Amino acid sequence: MKRRSVFRVAASLFTVAALAGAWPLAHAADEAPDAMIKRLSDELLTVIRTDKSLQSGDINRIMAVVDSKIMPNVNFQRMTASAVGPAWRQATPEQKKRLQDEFKLLLVRTYSGALSQVSEETISVKPMRSQPADTEVVVRSEIRGRGDPIQLEYRLEKTPGEGSGWKIFNLNVLGVWLVETYRSQFTQEINTKGLDGLIAALSERNRVNANGKKG
Repeated sequence: MKRRSVFRVAASLFTVAALAGAWPLAHAADEAPDAMIKRLSDELLTVIRTDKSLQSGDINRIMAVVDSKIMPNVNFQRMTASAVGPAWRQATPEQKKRLQDEFKLLLVRTYSGALSQVSEETISVKPMRSQPADTEVVVRSEIRGRGDPIQLEYRLEKTPGEGSGWKIFNLNVLGVWLVETYRSQFTQEINTKGLDGLIAALSERNRVNANGKKG
């Protein structure tokens, strides 16, 4: 498998794992972050290999899972805010909702097609160095398949209160952080057309992607 293909597979694994949240989280509050990533990775690979709709990149199937489970394994507001940058603080509640909705759809549509490439890959989680008091950690893992091993890093934060536990808010594949990649794109759009311009651009990209899938 070419490195570009593996990047797309890795990103799709993150996207569906982080966005779908399709698995029980009975011990999420006290589950260690590296144990959580290992569990999600193993369960995700099993689901992809047995669900033909996910393998084919069926957007309706993926989005149904996303919407029904309310993304319990990711702080998606933080992901979106980080991708938007300083302009997020000036956004209205309606703009924030639109940005999150369009960004979620963009991620799902961008990476869903790579799910069909998942076959014999395995994921191992590396030993983690952290302190009990840490509220943010990096969990490192590795995808092994037919090509060279690919390193993945997950950034997680520990959230207090109701729904507490470790939540993903960024991913590094091949040395590239997903949120920072989108931030550079979003910043250009915001600088020229403002937040509403970014929302319109995301909406248009999603419309084009949807038409491309249909074709």
